[in-house]
Amino acid sequence: MNKSAMSIKRHELLTHISLSVAREAMDYGLSDDIAAQLGDNIANTISELFGGQNLTFPRDFIFKLNQRDLQIYNAFKGNNYAELSQKYNMTERGIRKVIDRVHKRIIKEKQPALFDFDNT
Repeated sequence: MNKSAMSIKRHELLTHISLSVAREAMDYGLSDDIAAQLGDNIANTISELFGGQNLTFPRDFIFKLNQRDLQIYNAFKGNNYAELSQKYNMTERGIRKVIDRVHKRIIKEKQPALFDFDNT
């Protein structure tokens, strides 16, 4: 069976969505099996809702930080992972990932691009 390049890309996208959702769900304490089912269901739902459409995702799009992530980041005191994981019903690994993600985005927003010569 010869698969087209688009078919391969579509499969890669849906697989990535499924695995990403599953990893995040495990950070919230869901079992591996339930997290995998959730990831597969979300990938299938996206496929059913948007199947047949051509979508473009801009490379430079930065998702807005959601309020919960900012609250976690602002409550972080350098070593209170256990406290935050209980408060937000997440694993410590999930809390660490949120803090790291928010920190990277804050730095990126504050630091101008190396070759950004916008003269406006």
